Amino acid sequence: MSQESFTEFVTKMGNAGLSSACIGAFRHNYQALVAGNTGQIPESSIQPVAILPQYGSLDASQAGASLLSQTAILKLNGGLGTSMGLESPKSLLPVKDGLTFLDLIAKQVGHLRKTYKTQLRFLLMNSLSTSEATLAALAKHAELGEPQSLELMQNFVPKVDQATLRPVSWPENPQLEWCPPGHGDLFPALAGSGWLERLLGDGVKYLFVSNSDNLGASLDLTLLNYLANSGKPFLMEVCERTAADRKGGHLAQRDGRLLLRESAQCPTADEASFQDITRHRFFNTNNLWVRLDTLAKLLQQYNGIIPLPLIKNVKTVDPRNSSSPKVVQLETAMGAAIECFENAGAIVVPRTRFAPVKTCADLMAIRSDAYEITPDWRIELRVERNGQPPALDLDSKHYKLVDQLDALTPDGPPSLRDCLSLTVRGAVRFQRGNVVRGKVTIENSGSEAEKLPSGVYADGAFRV
Repeated sequence: MSQESFTEFVTKMGNAGLSSACIGAFRHNYQALVAGNTGQIPESSIQPVAILPQYGSLDASQAGASLLSQTAILKLNGGLGTSMGLESPKSLLPVKDGLTFLDLIAKQVGHLRKTYKTQLRFLLMNSLSTSEATLAALAKHAELGEPQSLELMQNFVPKVDQATLRPVSWPENPQLEWCPPGHGDLFPALAGSGWLERLLGDGVKYLFVSNSDNLGASLDLTLLNYLANSGKPFLMEVCERTAADRKGGHLAQRDGRLLLRESAQCPTADEASFQDITRHRFFNTNNLWVRLDTLAKLLQQYNGIIPLPLIKNVKTVDPRNSSSPKVVQLETAMGAAIECFENAGAIVVPRTRFAPVKTCADLMAIRSDAYEITPDWRIELRVERNGQPPALDLDSKHYKLVDQLDALTPDGPPSLRDCLSLTVRGAVRFQRGNVVRGKVTIENSGSEAEKLPSGVYADGAFRV
């Protein structure tokens, strides 16, 4: 790639006010695209990870409360939850007892500050889509500080015309010429915004990063202490894969370093190995711990970027118009940085630290009595469930969108405290007094929603 061929991108991104760090990261990805780098990671190039340290083996008595003054929490908050039919930030969705993701996060931070009498730093990484509404919602949590002072803005990057490899032009809606760069943008966003320099100047060494829709991902003092004492510059929390996780990204190793392989980076011929949970045993929770001083050195070493592997997504410039020009969206994953940090590590954590809400089935389960809010404002499965969430299979025609779920659970979800699995076919309207136990299937074959009569439904199939 010649400098001249990239000039159009530089001009376009500069005119949009994007930082040199963002432009540099995009340049790295664009060079990989032009060089024909598919971003694929063949099975033959990696080895599985057999043994990792376990959270349960850590010394909880050495919890690092004294390290909190050197720590910041950052929540990724750029998504709208469009797959669930939302048009507002996903973090503003009520999830438990009328509290939203954002409310629970704010209460977690407040609890830590009050309990340990420290001004623990807190940031939200918003996008252009989530910033305004999120900052407005934060105003009711004045104890956290001025909303604008808590924001790290996610960058946006040009879509690349697949035919010409130039910036795509779409005058009908110029906003569609841009796309989010994936959460690997965390690193150029920290550097380009000045936040990295600011945090280091305030004596902050440790950064805990997680998704705002993962309600189990609170700052854990035992893990913070482990990070500080291990000397590791980067630590990924992983969980044991189950059959339900076989299509998600997994941890592997290459040339003595850990790496993350996402499904988009797996060649079709290797899908069987990718989904073999006995071979590739661990998946990334997207709960990450980073030494900020080491991050700053790494950025300096690589001329202002972290050389993350490319994830190439081919789409149409207008996702609602299949005949619009094909574009390439250049993305990266922040977890992939595990390969960039020397002596990076991973640790196996309990499943309680991974409770994301990606579908309405997840939302219905977490809203139910199978989960409870802990005194420190986390959401966890009840102890008696022994770490096993209820497996919900809801009819996608009737429960895919939040509005649909709310309409069919007007009194809230049924009791799922003793539910192993619940399969729903057709439109079934649950009501107060519905209790599901064991393995249950409920079906409504009619075209109209039917109310499920009050009562206990245990180990069997039922029609309404």
